[in-house]
Amino acid sequence: MKAYLLSGLTLALLAGVLGHAGAADQQPNGLRSGIAIEHMEPGIRAQDDFFVSLNGKWLAQTEIPADKSSWGSFEKLDDETKPQLRAIIEAAAANAERPAGSDAQRIGDFYASYMDEARLEQLGLAPLQAELDKIAALRDKKELAAVIARFQRLGFGAPYALGIHQDNKDSTRYVADLVQDGLGLPDRDYYLKKNDAKLAGTLANYQQHVSKLLALAGNPRAAADARAIVALETEMAKLQWSKVQLRDPVKLYNKTSLNKLFELVPGYDWDSYLKDSGITGKADYVNVAQPSYMSGFARLLDKTPLATWQAYFQWRAIHASAAYLPRAFAEENFAFYGTILSDVKEQEPRWKRAVNATDGALGESLGKLYVEQHFPAERKARMETLVQNLMAAYKQSIDTLDWMSPATKLQAQDKLSKFTTKIGYPKRWIDYSSLTVSKDDLLGNVLRSSAFSYDREINKLGKPIDREEWGMTPQTVNAYYNPEMNEIVFPAAILQPPFFDADADDAVNYGGIGAVIGHEISHGFDDEGAQYDGDGNLRDWWTKADHKQFAARSKMLVQQYSAFSPVRGYHVNGKLTLGENIADNSGIAIAYKAYKLSLNGQTAPVIDGLSGDQRFYMGFAQVWRSKVREAQQLVYLKVDPHSPDRFRANGSVRNQTGFYEAFNVKPGDKMYLPPKQRVSMW
Repeated sequence: MKAYLLSGLTLALLAGVLGHAGAADQQPNGLRSGIAIEHMEPGIRAQDDFFVSLNGKWLAQTEIPADKSSWGSFEKLDDETKPQLRAIIEAAAANAERPAGSDAQRIGDFYASYMDEARLEQLGLAPLQAELDKIAALRDKKELAAVIARFQRLGFGAPYALGIHQDNKDSTRYVADLVQDGLGLPDRDYYLKKNDAKLAGTLANYQQHVSKLLALAGNPRAAADARAIVALETEMAKLQWSKVQLRDPVKLYNKTSLNKLFELVPGYDWDSYLKDSGITGKADYVNVAQPSYMSGFARLLDKTPLATWQAYFQWRAIHASAAYLPRAFAEENFAFYGTILSDVKEQEPRWKRAVNATDGALGESLGKLYVEQHFPAERKARMETLVQNLMAAYKQSIDTLDWMSPATKLQAQDKLSKFTTKIGYPKRWIDYSSLTVSKDDLLGNVLRSSAFSYDREINKLGKPIDREEWGMTPQTVNAYYNPEMNEIVFPAAILQPPFFDADADDAVNYGGIGAVIGHEISHGFDDEGAQYDGDGNLRDWWTKADHKQFAARSKMLVQQYSAFSPVRGYHVNGKLTLGENIADNSGIAIAYKAYKLSLNGQTAPVIDGLSGDQRFYMGFAQVWRSKVREAQQLVYLKVDPHSPDRFRANGSVRNQTGFYEAFNVKPGDKMYLPPKQRVSMW
């Protein structure tokens, strides 16, 4: 799933951060523009297609690697990080003196268990057989509650998921969320849009894939069970909320006492589930994110034969474990999820898959070593200063808004003042000492890791909020905003070129890293984030007039982006992508203001024949340089809240007055929007 950050590095380059970010005449000679001139397409005018004008040659000459579904700045940086992680892991594995139970032992042995293909072939299905046998032994649907609790803990998945997070209306305590889940395809549309030939074809191929994996596991009724499983998932899909509906945090907040669960889902053994899940004794209520789905699940549970549920749960176990079983399972899993679903031509080399799996299981242990080798302490300090500078620019922007009332501006400033910034890596690392890792038991390592993470989450219930916790590892090429914590988080791996280049002129960095950082801050004020106050609680702090103004601007963005079509016959979902589009447009606007402030009223130097403003906007557009396979783009259109990268670039700059001035965009140019149609949020 595409998790492109939104992110990153802070606008840095704000005055004085680089030691040369003050007046233009103080910048040292020889500073590069940072613009990849060699990738530009001179035959395309910036005024007609800014993204292609800047990246056209790269688009024409670059092939997506055979083991990738897309390729661009984010993927390239992630790919360059993998060898660094591999070196760390293999050094741990080669350390003969590593003590048992140490981070080095766990990291090295987990990786070794993945790389030992001969051992996997020897074991066959044996590591999973006990779980499959338990499902086969079920005699009553009442037992499924315990199965669901166990599958959630093992990471196999189930018709609904359990998550632990802050209570959206009481950010001082944790709550357990019950959330719709259970589909093997990315979105409900794959099951329900029968008139879409591409989606219908994918569903047919999915059923064949389910049958093949069941057959590999020795199921003599594989084809029939696959039909029943797809029919069951289709019924689940009919009950599920759409991706757009899932963006409404108010509708997703449904505080439910444990006793009320028996009314919501009658006939379900909640006593067993709550006990086996670990909730009993730790909480007296849960949040049921989609009540109608859970009620529908009760009806579905009742009318579906036990044999179908047994086939479904056996499939879930095999599906989740396929990558850690003999080659035939892994290859069939890739044939569908890699090639058919995303058009990826070949699997990543096994060492990369092993790095990914080790990272997933022991992320902070690996991250601690990554930071020691690849993220100097002075870089963290500089980034902290950068974010402070960008916050100052945002504060000024709120004060000058022409559409927000003074009362709401006070609330917005209060929220901004309560932002927490996390840079590089956590202050306190996860302790994995209770996790057992064996070099000859890959699936066991994966399942124990999942159980470790599950237990760690469930044990938060009833305890104080851990405000030092991170939702990403330092080696993740991404960033995020968490409205419940009211925090922006920038892992170490994203704090490097192409997002931040210390050898380049300020303008390109403000356009690149700065806009990305502004993006993350803006999430606190997008259509979802703006529903939370500075303490992380869902609370309406807007006046009615401000709501109206905000809604009008939001509607314009929805209309703009819904007109974009990355694949013939398919359009961007302007409602699904609204939050990210607000953040993109706001982030670049704030970054531009901060860049202008950093010049202290002086004129930026001309470098490579480009003015400072031109380099700023080009720095923004080149960050989004990417190519995506068509099949993968269809997946993104269904599930990704971000717009396709080309439209993140073009869609944002065409709303910026500074862009028109920098490139002399006029009526008749394809990038031109009349002033009344341009959207300025923050």
